[in-house]
Amino acid sequence: MKENNDVKSIVKRIMNKEAGKYGKFLAGALLMALAFGYGCKKAYTPKIISSGGNYLVVEGVINTGPDASIIRLSRTVPLSSNLSAKPETGAIINIISDGGLNYPVIEQGNGTYIGAIINSNAAVKYSIKIVTSNGEVYQSDFVSSKNSPPIDSVYYRVKSDGINIYSDTHDATNSSRYYRWEFTDTYLFHSAYNSYGYYSKYPVDTVLARPQEQQIYACFRSDTSTNIILNSTAKLVNDVVAANLISTIPSTSEKIANRYTIQVKQYVLTPDAFNYYQQLKNNTESLGTIFDPQPSELPGNIHCQTNPAEVVIGYITAGTPSKTRIFIDNHNLPNWRADNYYGGCTLDSDYYVAHLSGGGTANQVAAYIFTGYHIPVLPIAVPRGPILGWSASLPSCVDCTLRGTNIRPGYWIDAGN
Repeated sequence: MKENNDVKSIVKRIMNKEAGKYGKFLAGALLMALAFGYGCKKAYTPKIISSGGNYLVVEGVINTGPDASIIRLSRTVPLSSNLSAKPETGAIINIISDGGLNYPVIEQGNGTYIGAIINSNAAVKYSIKIVTSNGEVYQSDFVSSKNSPPIDSVYYRVKSDGINIYSDTHDATNSSRYYRWEFTDTYLFHSAYNSYGYYSKYPVDTVLARPQEQQIYACFRSDTSTNIILNSTAKLVNDVVAANLISTIPSTSEKIANRYTIQVKQYVLTPDAFNYYQQLKNNTESLGTIFDPQPSELPGNIHCQTNPAEVVIGYITAGTPSKTRIFIDNHNLPNWRADNYYGGCTLDSDYYVAHLSGGGTANQVAAYIFTGYHIPVLPIAVPRGPILGWSASLPSCVDCTLRGTNIRPGYWIDAGN
């Protein structure tokens, strides 16, 4: 059954988080096709693996509140590609109101476009128009603006093997009914060693004391949700959502080893938009066997005006989300031990004058630190004597900015503040 295992590995490759929600949908569709094209005895390579559609993928929400709209464009890629998605750059995007107003959406790079702040009332409908660099024109249907009621609370509950994060909300007018959530989380982490020195090339090669503003020991790492989080109160008497699961964090996760924060955004959808996301969710989560519900056609509300037969992936919604942030500290959690990313790191001793076993000396600081192979950690010195060298380690063990940023986020609040 090696061929079937190869199929699964190919599909998993396009399901990583960089592919986004729509990459997972395509993986499901392709898995269904491949399930009938692969046998246990004879390898077969379907044409779809090498061909694949170059479909435009549109992700984003027209934000009608005080925040800017963020639109992301990309192209699907064949399964045989090493890429999970290809950013669509050079496009011209405008948000259009049903009253004829235009709001430009400016390219920021890597397929991300940010629009002007609209701050409109809920009675106005909006559409998005896209002109790609090759002149193709796409436009979404005009959609109603749905403003979210406030989030009542975001909280966590401790389990035996980690924590669950939940949200509660309600709409006293009973007019929301269809909800979607996204989140961005950030956590503090530390590299294996705190570096107190850094290599300086000017005026001569040397190691200087590292200033605090250049510290590379404490960093922040952020991530965004990739799962589709939905809930509906359409079948309930009251428009109340309680204990809605937002995220699960294992006890071994580095995210909760120090201090962690999550910002939850809540959107209200139209029934059509909810059905689209529900179908997308079903397609992305039913990828086990051919006996599971198979991926189905996923019609969005974005169309190619220059080529009506072209498939476009995505669904544009409009409205003002509500959002709430909470912090979680490790000292409020059980005595869990997180997986140590830096478990294999070791310290070496680099001397200015190292005596070699075969005779002679070598300048290990020049050989390792000046070349960037090592980053200095602590000086090696005798009491009231000169610095003989530096303890040092690989950049991957010392420089936390290789995995995150040492710039403190504006929303970050230290514990106890």
